Amino acid sequence: MKFFGAMLIVYLAIVNVVAFTMMGVDKYRAKRDEWRIRERTLFLFPLLGGSVGGVLGMQVFHHKTRHWYFRFGFPLILVVQLVVAARIYFHFF
Repeated sequence: MKFFGAMLIVYLAIVNVVAFTMMGVDKYRAKRDEWRIRERTLFLFPLLGGSVGGVLGMQVFHHKTRHWYFRFGFPLILVVQLVVAARIYFHFF
């Protein structure tokens, strides 16, 4: 069980760093009118567990904050993931 927990932490760290970085890269490209990352790709990593990185990326880079589906979607994904994680934690521990 300890190995699974450690691997889960590593996975979540990587997914969150990727989500955060993607928000920064997309903002950088938006300012320069370059090729952009698709919005559904920006949503993919928060859905895979990187919601903290996605929310922090929105705030730090001030990116996608005018789009309601990002402004409410990323925090909603985070809340759902926290509720699921709490239920799993209290069920098994």
